[in-house]
Amino acid sequence: MKTIVFLCTGNSCRSQMAEGFCRKYWGHEFEVFSAGTKKHGMNLRAMQVMKEAGVDISSHFSKTVDELPKVRFDYVVTVCDSAKESCPYFPGGKIVHIGFQDPPALTKDMADENEILTIYRRVRDEIETTVKNLKDYL
Repeated sequence: MKTIVFLCTGNSCRSQMAEGFCRKYWGHEFEVFSAGTKKHGMNLRAMQVMKEAGVDISSHFSKTVDELPKVRFDYVVTVCDSAKESCPYFPGGKIVHIGFQDPPALTKDMADENEILTIYRRVRDEIETTVKNLKDYL
């Protein structure tokens, strides 16, 4: 089975969503992981909108690259520009960048919860569409 890891800055939102969708659509073909260059903790809104989409990531936890199992990753997918710029070295892994906007950054000055969740849902849907078509990128 091939291995894939989704990397983001804090492993709290986008990389967690990508991991959840990849497990759903490609778990039979890939051993799936996610990590961050830092650890920010799980984003509650990300968990909420993923649950709405039928993917439960409530058992996931935020972790750094150093906390990943010591396996050779076949694919390393960066989902934010910061992770792309500071991506650690993964021997033998094909690095692919598929950037998504950061819902926490986009909504940091917003107060209306419905508007905030609309942003999270949009990014979630973009990630889902991309992960469904993952083989086009690998």
